[in-house]
Formats: sequence, C-alpha cells, structure tokens
Amino acid sequence: MSDNDRGMLRRGFLKTTGAAAGAAAASGVVSANPSGRELGPKKDEIVVGVSASPDVSSMEKEVSSAVPGNAEVVHKNERLRYVSVKFPSRASERAKQNFMETVTKKSAVKYAERNETFEAQAAVNDPQEPSQPSLDLINARAAWDTTFGSSNVTLAVIDTGAQYSHPDLDGNFASDPGKDFADNDGDPAPDATNEYHGTHVSGIAGAETDNGTGVAGVSQSRLINGRSLDESGSGSLTDIADAVQWAADQGADVINMSLGGGGYTDTMKNAVSYANNAGCTIVCAAGNASRSSVGYPAAYSECIAVSAVDANGNLASFTNTGSGVEVAAPGVDYLSTTTTGRGEYERLSGTSMSSPCAAGVAALIIDQWGTDNVTTRSHLKATANDTSLSDSEEGSGIVDAEAAVTTQPGDGGDGGDGGGGGGGDSTTASLDDSLSSSYDSDCWTYGFNYSSPSKVVIELSGPSDADFDLYANDGEAACPDYYGNDYASYTTDSQESITIDNPDTSTDLYISVDSYQGSGTYTLTITEYQ
Repeated sequence: MSDNDRGMLRRGFLKTTGAAAGAAAASGVVSANPSGRELGPKKDEIVVGVSASPDVSSMEKEVSSAVPGNAEVVHKNERLRYVSVKFPSRASERAKQNFMETVTKKSAVKYAERNETFEAQAAVNDPQEPSQPSLDLINARAAWDTTFGSSNVTLAVIDTGAQYSHPDLDGNFASDPGKDFADNDGDPAPDATNEYHGTHVSGIAGAETDNGTGVAGVSQSRLINGRSLDESGSGSLTDIADAVQWAADQGADVINMSLGGGGYTDTMKNAVSYANNAGCTIVCAAGNASRSSVGYPAAYSECIAVSAVDANGNLASFTNTGSGVEVAAPGVDYLSTTTTGRGEYERLSGTSMSSPCAAGVAALIIDQWGTDNVTTRSHLKATANDTSLSDSEEGSGIVDAEAAVTTQPGDGGDGGDGGGGGGGDSTTASLDDSLSSSYDSDCWTYGFNYSSPSKVVIELSGPSDADFDLYANDGEAACPDYYGNDYASYTTDSQESITIDNPDTSTDLYISVDSYQGSGTYTLTITEYQ
C-alpha cells in the first residue's frame, strides 16, 4: 500500500451493558408474552432499539430485513421502542454478532445488544471443587458470578480419547461426542483404562459445574473430542492434523492441543492455519522439557502457547519458557476427571494441564462477549495477571477468568510486558489486485496509523484454483520472499493470514503476495490494533 492507498476505515465495537435492561425494569412497563416464548433468561435473544422516526412505519419491518432465516422477531415494546430477535439455541455466537453488526448499519437503529441475564450470585456445589486451588489462582469462581459459559461455545479437545460418559462430563459433551482418528472410527472413547489424558484435559476445560458431582471445569462449553493419540499417548502428525481440520469443520470456537513433539512441519502449519482462518482460537501446551523455547505445535504463530505455574503462581520446574509464551496457567497437581477404572478423579501435572485451563478461559470470553478469534486472543492476554515472573516465563501473565468476563474487550487490561494484548481501537485497509502466473509477485508497503500498535493482522484472500503465498518483514525496509522474511504464511491454497504482535514501527511494514502456482485476483487486508 503506497501512501495513496492508505485510506483507513475505523471500526467501532458494539458494547454490551446492562443499561437497557435496567431502564426497562425501572419503567414498570410489561409487554405481552407471546405464546411459545420461554420465561426467565433469554440468552438466545438480541435486543434491537429503533429510533422514533417518520421514516419508520413499523419497528418489526425495520429490523426484519436484517434478520437471518433461522431467527425471528418474537417480542416488542412500543414504549421503550425495542424488538427482541430470537436465534435457535444451536446458532453460533458469530451469527449473532454478524446480525448485530448488520442491523446497526441501519440509520434508524440506535443499538443492538444481548438480552442479558441477571441472577443471584453463584455458589457451586461440586464436592471436590474446594480441592481445586488452581481455580482461585485464575479467579474462576469470581468469573462464574458473571457466566459459567455455555453450550453455545464449542471446545474441541485434540488428544487421546475422552470418557465422554464420565458422570462429570456427560452433560457437557455433545450428543455426537467426536471422532477417532487414531483407530479411524466414529467413537473417541478410550481403548484402555490407562488412556486417561484426554479425559483429564476435558475435565479441566469443561467438567460439569454446580452439578453436585466431583470437580468443576473452567467453562461449561460444548465439548467434542478428536482422538488422535492412542492408548500409549502417542499419535501421528497426520492423525493430529486431520483432527484439527475436522474440529474446525465442526465449528469449534476453541481447539485445545495438549501435545507436542518434533519440530516445524508444513502439514501441521497448514492444519492450524486452516483452523485459524476458520475462526478457531487454538490453545497449546508450551511443552515439558524445561527448555528456553516453546515446542510445536505451540510455536506456530496461529497458536497460543501456555506455560505452567503451580497453584501459588510459581513457575513449574518442567515448563518450557521463551519468547513464544503468551500466557501462563495452573498446571501442577491439577485435580480433574480421569477414566472410571483409575478412580474417576486424579491429580496430574504438565503444560497439558495449563493449556486446557487457558482454553476454558478463552471459551468464557467467547460466551460473554461473542468475540472472534483475534479479539479472543488479544483479550485473553490483555486481562492476564502480570506477576513477578518474567515475560519469557508467563508471557502477558497468568490468565484471569474474572477480568476476562467483566472487562469489555478494548476497555482495559495492560496485558503485561509480554503482551501485544489489544487496545481499544482498530483500523483497516484493503486493496484488490491480481497475479498473472507462478512467476508473478507483488510487494506492498504499509504505513502505520498508531504510534505503538499492539498487533497487526495481514489477511490474503485469493482464487480457489490457485496457490498464493503471503510474506512480511517487520522493521526491515525490504521486500520479503520465501528465502528472506520475518513472517510467512504459505498453505496449499490462497487463504493466508499473518499476525504480528507489537510490530516495529520504525519502518513501514513490507508485504509480498506471491503466486506459487496459478493466477487470478486477490484481496489483501491489513488490520491494525491500537
């Protein structure tokens, strides 16, 4: 983008507050309750406020044109001038967010917001929950006063098989609990008693809470399991990559991978790029080798690498550290679910435990705010608790569930020194161009709008019948290519994405779009976050 191409569009954020609900209660106005509309909490509804205007003959008509086919206007209040739009319980948070963004573009619409729930303070009754001090470290109990999370958010566990029939998991696992890639069948249940890892990981992220049984999970998400490690705890690259792709196709909002081994591979890079481009938030274990660098797959730029601390916030002796660590979470003697043959509950240690803890907090963020994967990642870091640990040990800090669900994305949280945590504003520029053959490439420069941006996301969308690649240089005034670049995204298609935390603004950002094979038009989009 030359200077002439630097026309930036400032993008605002919808803010969800309780103000409208409070006004309705204070007014004493009660509207009719149409037949079939449930009483009590209505988490699947969006409330749309419509201005009084001579151009608006009917509130329903004004809003209905933006309502997707799977939703409907179910209620209105003429005095307060709002209508309620109900989505089916299976609708994704993205669908609701897309509707809010669309309907608020109408000049007569003043706002669109969640039909929030107000209730008494939470007090869970799981008998072993007091034996989970890790929940205190991440302020999970305080977060549950705001939200427990819900089945509107899908969390995929890519791991060994999970005992989805466990009495503390069966209520949160999907009716179709997953797929077995290790044995190539449709049942992800463990094959042996000693295959317990996936069950333990699932319980940390999403064991049933307030059900009078066992332990409490961080978030009450809808769980699915891609069994890609067998009863020995080992699995192949391709089984794991296939499971990641499957989870993305299932609509997973969060993918947890408590696994590692080997180094960089294009197969896994393509898998996590696919999932990232599909909107998944990917959370991974940093590794247990006590190394000063993060292992793979956590080291891929698409993944959030999580180091481990104990319940007092001290760094675990086994955890990998390094500049790739983005956040830390409890991972020492973590009490969670295990297979029935091992006694149903046990304590385990490892970054395998810290990763699903952070993944659970990510799921709470998505449930509370309806965030996409870029904002979820930034908010997880921005609200983390920056402790006395170094940046290489804890990244932006130890995840904080309470701050994550009570702080509106963009409204606060410094994310620690290791952050790139995401501030309040963003601006976007895009252009369309074309490449004529596999010998063709374009080099663009982008001039920063903010003096200290927290993040830049570069996205390439090219033709479906070609393979275009994306490269970037940060802080180096030179066009990047395959042999020389700071960042690269080169999957087997033309949908590429690069995220740069805390970019170097001393020079323009240099970006190259290269045709590996084929020709056609493409769109290059750069989003800069303050």
